[in-house]
Amino acid sequence: CYTLQIYFDFSGYSDMAIGLARLFGFRFPENFNYPYIARSMTEFWRRWHISLSTWFRDYLYVPLGGNRHGSARTYLNLWLVFFLCGLWHGAAWTFVAWGLYHGSFLVLERLGLGRWLESVWTPARHAYTILAVMVGWVFFRAETLRQAGSFLSAMAGFASGSGLQQHVGLHLNAIVALALAAGVLGSAPLLPRLTRWRGGIATMQVRALVEAGRLAGLVFLLVASAMLMAAGTYNPFIYFRF
Repeated sequence: CYTLQIYFDFSGYSDMAIGLARLFGFRFPENFNYPYIARSMTEFWRRWHISLSTWFRDYLYVPLGGNRHGSARTYLNLWLVFFLCGLWHGAAWTFVAWGLYHGSFLVLERLGLGRWLESVWTPARHAYTILAVMVGWVFFRAETLRQAGSFLSAMAGFASGSGLQQHVGLHLNAIVALALAAGVLGSAPLLPRLTRWRGGIATMQVRALVEAGRLAGLVFLLVASAMLMAAGTYNPFIYFRF
């Protein structure tokens, strides 16, 4: 699933940079804050690629006037910022479409969709956000707008005869299913919550058992990842070219 692939690719890349900087005495801020648990597209951009979104806010959105010159100017500024955000990723119409797509959602949420979402059942808000993000990744991943349209048609079930209508389930095996499950769990803040829960345990024996289980799980993931990388071919970071 490209949604998980690009997140772990870039989040891992950022975490490696943060860790290497820490070795030399520098402290870099976190660049991702579990973006896939966001309940709106606005919140998603507060959690995704924080350094880039902060840079565009401080050096483009605010100098353009931000939200200080009325609603129409605010919406125009948002579209312009995300148009340029798309171009920053590459000079292709697919990236432009991806940027304007996200900008349009932020405009819609400012127009009233955001207030309506606050009254909606929380799981439905999560579903809305992750679905919107996944559709956006189609534009980001596709080589052309025509290809993006073909993928979106296949996702909606309208790609009969194109070779894209195969269901994902037909290609699943135990390893892929396990990897997807681990990816979904890893994109949620389970470890921080486990750490807080561990801190609230009064019994030292139970706390030590939980800590041992956590360390064993991390070691298992490290060894499994190393084995998979050694057995596979060289795969450069997706986001490195950006």
